[in-house]
Formats: sequence, C-alpha cells, structure tokens
Amino acid sequence: MINKNGKQWFDTNGNPIQAHGGMILKHDIRYYWYGENKNANNTISSIGGRKVDFIGISCYSSNNLKDWCYEGLVLEASNDRSDSLYKDKIIERPKVIFSEKTKEFVLWFHYDYDDYLYAACGVATSKSPTGPFKVQKIFKPNRKDSRDFTIFKDAEKAYLIHSSDFNKTTYISELNETYTDVTGLYTKALVDQEREAPTMFKNQNMYFMITSGTTGWDANAALYSRSPFLFSPHKLIDNPCEGPNYRQTFYGQPSYVLEVEEQFYLMLDHWVPENLQKSGYSILPIDIIGNKKRDLRINWTDSPFGGKY
Repeated sequence: MINKNGKQWFDTNGNPIQAHGGMILKHDIRYYWYGENKNANNTISSIGGRKVDFIGISCYSSNNLKDWCYEGLVLEASNDRSDSLYKDKIIERPKVIFSEKTKEFVLWFHYDYDDYLYAACGVATSKSPTGPFKVQKIFKPNRKDSRDFTIFKDAEKAYLIHSSDFNKTTYISELNETYTDVTGLYTKALVDQEREAPTMFKNQNMYFMITSGTTGWDANAALYSRSPFLFSPHKLIDNPCEGPNYRQTFYGQPSYVLEVEEQFYLMLDHWVPENLQKSGYSILPIDIIGNKKRDLRINWTDSPFGGKY
C-alpha cells in the first residue's frame, strides 16, 4: 500500500499506523518509528477536551522508510488504578535516544493528568529498540512544568527542549551522560512567544527550531527560529512552509525533524480531533537556503520524503 502525505498511513499488514506525536530513530541499519497509539474511540477529559485513554506507545520498524512493520507496544497502559501508567493518564510526544554509555534505549514522554495541570516528563529504558521499556522516573525537569517537547542530540551531548511556563517559554535543558535526567544546566530559548510542538536540528553550526502556535487542535502557521549558539536566545524568523495551506502548516503540526543521508525532513501529525485514531502523517523535505543566515523552506509534496524513499 502506498502511503501519502496528509492521509492516514498503513503498516505492512494493512492496519492504520498508530504512531502519533512521535519520531523516527535509526539504529544500526534499521529505522524505528515510535508514537502514541490512539486506536480507540474518543473520550472527554475532565476539562471537556477530546482525548483517547492511554493505550501505549507503539513501535514500527523499517529498512527502507516505506514499509513499516508493527513491533507492538513498547510501553503499555496498566489496568491498576494505583499505577502511574493507568489508562486515564496522559502519555504523549514519545522520543527515544540511544545511550552509548549504558547501551540502553531511553524513552522520554510528556506525562500528565487529564486536566493537563501536572505537566511532567517520564523516562523509561530498555535494552532493545522494540522494548519493553521500564519507567525509571516521572519528574519536572529543573522543577519546571514540561509540556510538548523534543530530545535533541548534538555530538555526544543531548538536550530536552520543552514548552514550559504554561507554554509561554521554551526551555533547553542539558541531559546527563546517560540521557536519563537533566543536569541542572538550562536556559530560556523563546521567551513569552507561546510556542509548542518544538523540533530542533543543526546545520553547519546553526541551530534551527520549528515550532507550532498554541491553538489546540486547530492548525496554525509554523515558525522557525535560528541561533549560532544552542544556549543563547533563538530568534523567530518566519513560516518556512510554502504552497497551498501554508498558513496552516498544511493542516499539520510538527512532531520531529529527521535526518537521512544529510537531508532533513519535518514530520507532521495531521490531527483529526473528532476521531483521533484516524489522524494522519506527513514527512516533508526541509530546504536550507543561503550560506550565511540560512533560511528554511518546506514545500508540500504528496509523496513522503519527497518521493525519495
């Protein structure tokens, strides 16, 4: 089955891919796609929002970025009300990084109650990319609330980039050498800008972030920022998207930036809030324009990866 951007995608068994808010990790010669499994009917949260009870974090694998094999749930909901992973909890935005020091895969996720007031991070580990992952801790990094986030690796260092202060501020927090905690070193990158769904990548010593506005399920214009230094203020530049529906980020929301063969790609979720299990995906090439300031351009293409894979 041929998957198309902006639509629901299907795995090698013909079932809808349930990997929302996620990311793709390359390990050895295989790719692993992690994301939220929302394969259930919508429910209503305590504050009247639309949600799906926590099912688990899915994993899919591929050797060609086109055919995705379902590997199962790497982190699964509990039926025990006293368990931190009970199904009424919010587990979102999973990101996985491999620790060379411990030879473990480290899963970070946004952890919350259904009123979204707790706003913490969860950390789980596994010896295998396909799990199962075991929760090690749930905490607020540097005693700050953490909402949408990403994990960014820069050489051997890794960082948590997260929306905080009720989405008013984007923080960059250094992770320890095992990638399982923060070190206490952090900075504010975007202050009073109300950005969420952060993604980050580095090109020729310039750091770029692509983020979403805070309009809930309603699509908005993505903005990118750049800085020559990670731990310095990041200047918001412009909407990188071009083409039909560019002001709505093609009706998608950023989830991750993936690098394949020196080309960067933006992963998008196309949320269907009235039926979240039918939400779709896009993976679009990022063009980097110019040699000094370097601007970003993202053009729409129906084919994932611009048809390269």
